[in-house]
Amino acid sequence: MSGPRAQLHGGLLVAVSAAAFGALPIFARLAYAAGVDLYGVLVPRFALGAVVLALIALARGARWPRGRALLAVLAMGALGYTGQSLCYFSALKHADASLVALLLYSFPFIVAVLAAVFLGERLDAARVAALAVASVGLALTIGGGTGTPLGIALALGAALIYAVYIVVGTRLLRDLDALAASSLICAAAAASFAVLATMNAAAGDGPRWPATAGGWLPVVGLALVSTALAIATFFAGLRRLGATLTSVISTLEPVVSVMLAASVLGERIGALQALGGAIVVGTAAWLALRPSRRR
Repeated sequence: MSGPRAQLHGGLLVAVSAAAFGALPIFARLAYAAGVDLYGVLVPRFALGAVVLALIALARGARWPRGRALLAVLAMGALGYTGQSLCYFSALKHADASLVALLLYSFPFIVAVLAAVFLGERLDAARVAALAVASVGLALTIGGGTGTPLGIALALGAALIYAVYIVVGTRLLRDLDALAASSLICAAAAASFAVLATMNAAAGDGPRWPATAGGWLPVVGLALVSTALAIATFFAGLRRLGATLTSVISTLEPVVSVMLAASVLGERIGALQALGGAIVVGTAAWLALRPSRRR
């Protein structure tokens, strides 16, 4: 598959990934309501996700990374996912969730610049315009918010780490199996969070694991939908689209989160939020259907 069909296929894969990632805060809210804490969510999320992805990769006879590629993939999980998550959740302690989300989704601009410099991706006027339009849609969808300078810096740090993660992933996955790499990334992230949970437990603040079936259901949902499915389709789409297009289409994620919050949690969607969501969806669809041009 090549050309426009490959780009459309990649766009659909990234859209599926964004929808799966968009369900993450809903699963997390349900898990927290059942008494599970941050590490009680993150450790089983990545551990179960790694097992599921590894089983599928083994069934398909995937080639596993070795040598430097293996070390790079493990670093993406242990450092990339862990660092981004810690910055993001720490920022939420010092700034409104809406502001943190808006600052996090500055990452497509960072990706566009990094991809142009390091990957040779074309940064044409159409892509710059799409980034600007998608940002307006996100601002309408998520809203404003206030925060301290520390909260703003942490949120921007999360955006920068995620942007580097995407650009590095683009280069690495040119020669790697997406499922095998994804399973190793999840395993490394699970190990990192397990170490942090152990350190917290030694300090007298042990993790709260799911204690009932009602607590395990959202955690398993996180592992299967917002981890295994989300990461595998993200990397599969990334290989077809490149870093810049993937990052712009990924802005569908908070739109899905808002829609699910309304349908599952009963949160209200205003007219401006609906308009912003329509702008983001339209921009992502236009980019997926637009003929691809590379430098």
